Amino acid sequence: MVQGDAGGMWPAETHEVFNQPEPLEPFHAWRSDTALREAVAREGGGWAAPQLDAYGAAAGGPLFAAGFLAERNPPQFHPHDRYGRRINLVEYHPAYHELMRAAIEAGLPSLPWTGARAGAHVARAALEYMHNQADSGSGCPLTMTFAAIPALRLQPDVGADWINRATARAYDGANRPWHEKAGITLGMAMTEKQGGTDVRANTTRARPLAGTGPGALYALTGHKWFCSAPMCDGFLVLGQAPGGLSCFLLPRWHPDGGLNGLYVQRLKNKLGNRSNASSEIELREARRG
Repeated sequence: MVQGDAGGMWPAETHEVFNQPEPLEPFHAWRSDTALREAVAREGGGWAAPQLDAYGAAAGGPLFAAGFLAERNPPQFHPHDRYGRRINLVEYHPAYHELMRAAIEAGLPSLPWTGARAGAHVARAALEYMHNQADSGSGCPLTMTFAAIPALRLQPDVGADWINRATARAYDGANRPWHEKAGITLGMAMTEKQGGTDVRANTTRARPLAGTGPGALYALTGHKWFCSAPMCDGFLVLGQAPGGLSCFLLPRWHPDGGLNGLYVQRLKNKLGNRSNASSEIELREARRG
């Protein structure tokens, strides 16, 4: 109330809000979703109910709050350090790391691959569904890490150690080589300007370094219009080898600890999914070893 000219008291509020719903948060993403609980039980994932219950509380509570923070504080790109050295560094807000850590420790990228139990994919899908209610941006590297495992399994001589670290329930967001970490994340770089979803039109070249064929070393040179989550520890990248289009595993660091020939050119301007960095990159003789 405020005092008027004649000494009377006038209400300071201009209007009353009565036709808007109450804020959703905090909420329980598992217990409040009858359809989700019934579907998980029907499709064979009922054994995961205790874990899903715990993650539902987090997704509708602290992770929900972290999602807002991460969206309001998008990643920042630093191509060079203050001395002019190229570093290709993308810095994320602590809330983004909180989201990633919680999801990886809960097994979002790894649950179906670390146990052959029936319904594991169902349980993992429910975890992902609830996590995306808190933040969809971090769902990108989580899903890419999950999806890369079957491809790496096709080449165990190359992918075995990567698989072990990608399926570990340990998150390490530090900017250091993958082989120094207990847990890693994996990204993908496939889309090019001239082809879009038609990856057969890709022009990135894969030059043989030592032999040819599956598991051999190649050097990649080209441009990728989209590379989401460029701070992942490694990427599945498409390139034109002498025998045709193929998929390559590309670490962000060389085995000796130096940066690989993967240059982040810029971060994409986006309307949504702002917590995660989507980038444009160039590959300059980038290689696995």
